[in-house]
Amino acid sequence: MTKFIIFTDLHMVPEGAAIIGLDPYRRLANGIAHVNRYHADADRVIFAGDLAHGADRPSYERLKTLLGELVPPAALMIGNHDRREVFLEVFAEAATDENGFVQQAIDFADCRAILLDTLFAPPYDYPMSHAGHLCERRLAWLDRQLDEAGDRPALIFMHHPPHASGFAGIDMIRLINEDDFYALVKRHGNVRHIFAGHVHRTISGSSRGIPFSIFKSPVHQQPMPFDIPDASLSVDEPAAYGIALVTENGVLVHTEDYEIARRDAAVA
Repeated sequence: MTKFIIFTDLHMVPEGAAIIGLDPYRRLANGIAHVNRYHADADRVIFAGDLAHGADRPSYERLKTLLGELVPPAALMIGNHDRREVFLEVFAEAATDENGFVQQAIDFADCRAILLDTLFAPPYDYPMSHAGHLCERRLAWLDRQLDEAGDRPALIFMHHPPHASGFAGIDMIRLINEDDFYALVKRHGNVRHIFAGHVHRTISGSSRGIPFSIFKSPVHQQPMPFDIPDASLSVDEPAAYGIALVTENGVLVHTEDYEIARRDAAVA
């Protein structure tokens, strides 16, 4: 039974900086300590993009130092707040494909995990580059990975959700070529689950008949009203990470609000 821990939207900042008064470094450090204590047996901890809030080198370097404390092995992805070339300067050992995109396929005994690079840049023209995109080269790469998976269940990890989330502002910057993505995925028929971030909210459901899970950030969260057109608004709600377990019959998905979670249960 393969176990994944999923962190997304870390938004690391330089030392002394904060986001709505919150310290991304401290919140992620608490999450890493929590994983080390309770999930040191995880097969992979996946960091699903928006690693640094401003895509600056000092933030990536702070993140790299912090990840050195993690016990299970890590796999890194990038999102719309990242800059591919700056990330790769700091994380030179990060996996990339033959075209330099930050994506990889990892095989386990019971599944193939496919980590996608959905960054719609360069050029870094905001707000357009906040949306997600899979170009022809990345779709061709995904096509090969799904083909090579064969009968093995495939799990896709991507920063941008490939469908609407219900939040007006976020949905304007989701994966812009979702029809291309789903046409490819449905043709193969072996994708068992899609995992995403970007929204800063815990969401689950299905799209085109494929189950999906979206996770909250370890830092700040998306305000709950659906009709807010501004995607940059944030609220201080508990930090979280996801837990995915591949079972004999499918995939189990949990979320852990680790800063408020308690292990000392009481009898009602």
